[in-house]
Parts: sequence; structure tokens; C-alpha cells
Amino acid sequence: MLMDSLRYWVTEMHVDGFRFDLASALARELHDVDRLGSFFDTIGQDPVLSQVKLIAEPWDIGKGGYQVGNFPPGWNEWNDKYRDTLRGYWKGDGGLMGECAQRISGSADLYEASGRKPHASVNFITAHDGFTLEDLVSYNHKHNEANGEDNRDGTDANRSWNCGVEGPTDEAAVLALRRRQKRNLLASLLLSQGAPMILGGDELGRTQRGNNNAYCQDNELSWTNWNLDEHRREFLEFARRIVRLRREHPVFARRRYVRADTLTPEGLKEIIWLNPDGREMTASDWQQGFARCFGVYLAGGAIERRGPRGEPIRDSDFVLLLNAHHEAIPFRIATMLAVKPWTAIVDTAREQPFEGRPLPEAAYTLQGRSLALLQEISP
Repeated sequence: MLMDSLRYWVTEMHVDGFRFDLASALARELHDVDRLGSFFDTIGQDPVLSQVKLIAEPWDIGKGGYQVGNFPPGWNEWNDKYRDTLRGYWKGDGGLMGECAQRISGSADLYEASGRKPHASVNFITAHDGFTLEDLVSYNHKHNEANGEDNRDGTDANRSWNCGVEGPTDEAAVLALRRRQKRNLLASLLLSQGAPMILGGDELGRTQRGNNNAYCQDNELSWTNWNLDEHRREFLEFARRIVRLRREHPVFARRRYVRADTLTPEGLKEIIWLNPDGREMTASDWQQGFARCFGVYLAGGAIERRGPRGEPIRDSDFVLLLNAHHEAIPFRIATMLAVKPWTAIVDTAREQPFEGRPLPEAAYTLQGRSLALLQEISP
């Protein structure tokens, strides 16, 4: 019945895939999760279902149910390690630079060994369970009193930060920081390797007033408010433009994992992790618990994809700079990259983030708690 139902939705209703809630439960043989369970075998052999998108929420509430990275080839997974790492990094937690680099580069540590590609990682910051993006930067704690369970329901592990004031405020500095943090989180998501997933309403600044378990609320608490003020309209435009940027530049959606030992026609590595002083990151740099700023160079000339006539696809070179520290940090462009002319096409520290600014010298001042994207100026 399960397989017939799935095939009906594909062949008759023309859906192009499925997301399986608590998908580890589907792999349980008696009690244990079996990566090669009969359900996966059956789908993998089905001529219809094996060709559609299969997305797993790779955990359930039973013993051994957490299976992130363990689903078979052909399956994509909600990557909660991405969610937790990016939330913690932009919140200002230390010791996360190395894992943050793993997550924004496609989480090869989770998926490559099984032969899966970067799109196996469904990256997300927020989902239908938990805080919305607006609440993630507005509340330190859940506020689920309206649910009638004395605030006991819903997770306490939110990795959220209210930017100085719990909930609604009129303080201009706090509101500006919240807007910046939202830009940081959304830009990180769209500029990461993997498949980005955006919670509907986040682009509109939807709030549940700190309720992180609003499934039982059918009222203004969970509805979407379409009456946007100036700042929400600006954030909607930011979301549109950062999505467009990703769609226009295949360097942010690679079909294989980028390699530091693969060279471009220019003789540069196709990915270079950068220290703010202009050096390539070393193992000891990644281990510094106090450090919260790093960059990554992505070579647009190393893309493996081809166009409709088999022609090689080239993209611009980019440098992505991230600074979760609260103070500004001058970021020097590495010597091997400084010969290129660069322009800053995104800077989340600005209320108008897409005002392009050519770099007059091989350095860029990265403001506290901000992200900047530099693009090579085409000759």
C-alpha cells in the first residue's frame, strides 16, 4: 500500500519527490535502524520512485534513531549539523570555525564516503519545528505558554540569541543588529554548497512571538502577516537577490566536492581557506577557540558542469568572508589572489547590502558580525 501510494502521487499527481518525516522509523527492522532496510531496497529498485527526489528527516525518537549521514545513495537528508553549527557560529560561540567550514563546503565528512554528492546535504537554518528566523534573533528562550503546557513543550536547544533584548523592542541598535544577523544567516545558507531549504515566511520576517512549537495554534501566532513594514520589505528584497545570486553563479552549487589539491588553469587551488592576515589557514588556525573570522576563495574556472551544447561552464572567482566576532577585522587578501581586481558585491553590515564597492587595495574591513562576498572584476 505504501509503494502504491507513492507511485500514485508521482504518476497521477505529478509530484517530483517526497520528504519523509522521522525517516529512520522506516528503516527499523524489529528494533534497530538498518541502513539497508527493506523499505530502502524496495524504493531503490522501483523504476518510478528511484527517479524522484527522496529527502529524509534522518532521525526518530527511538534508540539509535539519529542517522544523519547514514542514509543510502539516492537519498538527501535534512542536515541538522549544518543548522546547529551555523546558528552557533553566528551567535558568537567559539571553536566552531572548522566545523563551519565543513558545513558551508557541503559536509563531505557526512556524505562523501557513501558516494553521495553535495546536494545530499539539505542545508537549513530554520524549519517548521522550532523558532522562525525572526525569532531566532529575537529570543534567548522559548515562550510557549499559549500552548497550555506551562512552557514545557518544545525544544530548549535553540542556539538562539536575542541581540540584547528578549522579544519586541524599540531600541534601534538592537533592531539593526537583528536585521544584520538575519542577513548573515540567510546569506550563509544560500552561499553554501548543498541544497538550501528556506522556511516559508522567513523572507517576510514572520514571528511566532517566541513560540517554538506552534503546531497547535491556528491564529495570529502562527499565521503569516503580509502587511510588511519598510524593513521587512527590504529583507524580502535581500532574500530575492541572494537567491538570484546563487542561481546565476554555479560556483555556489557544485556537483562534486571541491578539493584543495585540485588546481585551476591559473595554477591556483580551486578552494583556499584564508586567515584574516592573508595567509592560507593552517591546522593550528582552525583550532583557535577564540577565532571567529575566516574566508574562503572559490575558483569559478574549476566547475565540472557543462552547458546545453557540451561547452564548459566558467564562473567568476569569489572570496567569501565571515566574521562572527563583535568587532571589525581588517581582512587582507592573500598574496596569490591580490593580483586580481576585486569588488565587494554583498556586505551584510550595510542596510543596502548589494551596493558594489571595488577594493582600492588588497584588503577589506569586515565589520563585526557580518559577511561579505567579493567577486573578481572581469577584465
